[in-house]
Amino acid sequence: MVDISNFLYPKTLEEAERIQKEFLKKLVLLPLDFSKVTLIAGVDVSYVGDQALGVVVVINKNFEVIEVIHETLKVTFPYVPGFLAFREAPVILKCFEKLKSKPDVVLFDGQGIAHPRRLGIASHVGILLDIPTIGVAKSILYGKCEKPSDVGQATELKDRNGEVIGFCYLSKKNTKPIVISPGYKTNLESSLYIVKSLINGFKLPEPVRLAHHYSQKLKS
Repeated sequence: MVDISNFLYPKTLEEAERIQKEFLKKLVLLPLDFSKVTLIAGVDVSYVGDQALGVVVVINKNFEVIEVIHETLKVTFPYVPGFLAFREAPVILKCFEKLKSKPDVVLFDGQGIAHPRRLGIASHVGILLDIPTIGVAKSILYGKCEKPSDVGQATELKDRNGEVIGFCYLSKKNTKPIVISPGYKTNLESSLYIVKSLINGFKLPEPVRLAHHYSQKLKS
């Protein structure tokens, strides 16, 4: 387990950016064989006042819920695009401390490497937990892609230098594409394949959709 004590609570944006650059040195992207995956987790963080509500849902490939964990924690870092991990990682880590099952891959409602410094929430937490992760965002934070025209179509998301950092994927008719990018110990191809395999009639892949569902249920 990574020692997280020095990384979660930077006092300035400059310090936060320095931490991201240090974490980038630990970033590993490699194929993940979905046929060997048994359990998949989805992560969602929402807010109630100054409290972050973190939810982790673990399912199997039959979309059966194995475990649901939630935690709350006071938010100590401001909302700044590109630095989401410093708001959300603490409560996510609290959830994982309580988790009894061990997921083979974790899907986040947020970015992986489709990020200005290649270190979105999925990459950041993946490194901290040393677990394969994928980012599944509802909008583009960084890069450009052509809008996919048909359901099931994915177009490449490229940075300003033309490097592919993810995909825009149209998962459901009459919705906007989701943005898929590898987080940690996955790669572009396996991230896209895994997310596509976990679409169950809704816009979001089932683990992320369920995490959001339980989050809204807890808030109400």
